[in-house]
Amino acid sequence: MAAPADTSGVADARRAARRAEKAPSGGWRTIAGKELADHLGSVRFVVLLLVVAIAAIVPMYFISTDISAAAPRVAGQPALFLVLFIGGSDQVGGVPMIALAALLVPLVGIAFGFDGINSERAQGTLSRLLAQPIHRDDIINGKFVAGIAVITLMLGALVILVTALGIVRLGIIPSPEELARVFVWLLATVLYASFWLAFALLLSVVIRGPASAALVGFGSWFGLILFGQFLLPLIANFLFPATTTTLGPYAYASTQSANLFLRISPAVLYDDIVRAVMNPSTTSVLGFGNIGQAISNAERVQTSLLTLDQSILLVWPQIVVLTALTTAMFALAYVLFLRQEVRA
Repeated sequence: MAAPADTSGVADARRAARRAEKAPSGGWRTIAGKELADHLGSVRFVVLLLVVAIAAIVPMYFISTDISAAAPRVAGQPALFLVLFIGGSDQVGGVPMIALAALLVPLVGIAFGFDGINSERAQGTLSRLLAQPIHRDDIINGKFVAGIAVITLMLGALVILVTALGIVRLGIIPSPEELARVFVWLLATVLYASFWLAFALLLSVVIRGPASAALVGFGSWFGLILFGQFLLPLIANFLFPATTTTLGPYAYASTQSANLFLRISPAVLYDDIVRAVMNPSTTSVLGFGNIGQAISNAERVQTSLLTLDQSILLVWPQIVVLTALTTAMFALAYVLFLRQEVRA
């Protein structure tokens, strides 16, 4: 009578073979490195870098000229170095640098994400990527990380350049508090750009054509910036009406609900964060105005400054909501990409 075959050894060998065939856990780093190299060597990166650099350096140059001309009057003014970022010169229409950053940062995020997935699909390289020993989610994770890395590199280099030029032109050494505020503003700007990057990746997953995804992405950015401040209050008043016949507590609840509804806009959330972080004055002495207004207010009002931790606590809910919106947008793109069918 023949002895029973030893099936346990065969099963162990099969399990060992499956474990050996598993994709490496760091596949997203490979994808991110390749995407980052492609971004840095692309014409898109050079053009966006030049546009953002001009938008950052030109207002800083004119506001530093105004500060130098008014040096006897602004000497000793607290948080003077921050005026380089939040002050506006009449020679450029009174637009501060951070306002231009809020306008152009979504453009950067969309530009680095609208063709992340659909371009691979259109070129027929997505199926080749999936045939490699990497997990499927490594592709979208790597592309998102590469987009954040190139945006952080671009914005960080520009902030360092503006800070250095401001020190050279004004001869003012910023305090650690001011440098910390600029760093927090940089982090908030990267977070804001990450939201638009996640939105662009979502469009690249849902919309097959890169041109159509770009059109929808830039159209959404343009519509939110141009019409958001008009449409959102109308929708809030429609959803939470407060009439003259409404009782006091209900009218107050309706107003508060409308204000909370207006905070769903990432642009509004980012604006609140920037105003609190970069404008530490409790009396709006260093508000988003031109340098002449700041000087005249400083001569009449005793300035009281918030500390950095107080400013962050003031807008901590906005930071949490913006982070949650960014996470939700990327999670939606992540899930839809994993559920999509990919054909060779």
